[in-house]
Amino acid sequence: MLTQILTQTELIMKVMKKMVLVILTAGLGFAAHAADKVTIQLKWVTQAQFAGYYVAQDKGYYSAAGLDVTIKPGGPDIAPPQVIAGGGADVIIDWMPSALASREKGVALVNIAQIFKKSGMMLTCRKDSGIKSPSDFRGKTLGVWFYGNEYPFLSWMSQLGIPTKGGSNGVNVLKQGFNVDPILQKQAECVSTMTYNEYWQVVDAGLSPSELVVYKYEDQGVATLEDGLYVLEKNLRNKAFVDKMARFLKASIKGWKYSADHPDEAADIVLENDDTGAQTEKHQRRMMREINKLVGNQPQGIGYLIPADYERTVDVLMASDSTPVITKKPKGAWSHIVWDAM
Repeated sequence: MLTQILTQTELIMKVMKKMVLVILTAGLGFAAHAADKVTIQLKWVTQAQFAGYYVAQDKGYYSAAGLDVTIKPGGPDIAPPQVIAGGGADVIIDWMPSALASREKGVALVNIAQIFKKSGMMLTCRKDSGIKSPSDFRGKTLGVWFYGNEYPFLSWMSQLGIPTKGGSNGVNVLKQGFNVDPILQKQAECVSTMTYNEYWQVVDAGLSPSELVVYKYEDQGVATLEDGLYVLEKNLRNKAFVDKMARFLKASIKGWKYSADHPDEAADIVLENDDTGAQTEKHQRRMMREINKLVGNQPQGIGYLIPADYERTVDVLMASDSTPVITKKPKGAWSHIVWDAM
């Protein structure tokens, strides 16, 4: 009788263990499903330009959305389109000229969200150069970034009717590195700068704002779209991928909203993630405030790509007298499928 009772007890215990195991396994399975992995490749190094993503990570917005997100910093030797083409990222941040050029060359990138509504690119000029308006560019040397960044500039000069081959009636184009040395050393009257970065490098180097004249591409009508989120077109045919990207986008937008409301804290979070130690609190806090001016405030919300903005970018890229960055108007280069799935 005792043996029978023990046998029954053991049987009950075994059944209970199995039930517990099933429950635990189910729980682990749910956790594994919930923690979908996402890798995002940044366009540049860790800085406030990408604060929304770091804030979303730090505040747990990604984990709350069931995501395990890896943020990969960029740099001068990292081309995001090449990274995603090689399988090193699920989503990348890129400027539209670069993304459209890559698409035409065979890397089928699609814009799923446009985080920056405005362009931060501008020409910063020395006031003592005598430049008071764009018409005064003639006969001057202007520093210009290349690798696709030159096309808005070339389109602008084309609209002004100013040749870019030099001479007293044209401008001398100096192929500028990613620094502001030419204006500091008077090798150029103007250099390319971003509102949130290089402009302040000029100021910090000793030229005060009162000694400078700036021309924002946005004001000149030749701005192209900058920081957007891009994925490979083939992945948008996968419903699970679209769902994952929708959760990622929603959490990222929440990060950008928090960055707008708490700029100093957002900048500090960026600094905590800067493994190089190259960034400073002063520069990042200042950058964060400038970045917030560029992030979209359209009625649809942060990240919504307005088709007219896309068309304007394409028109600018194809309007230059020089060899255009794209040779024909792209098809299927943007989609609201992820936005609509949020």
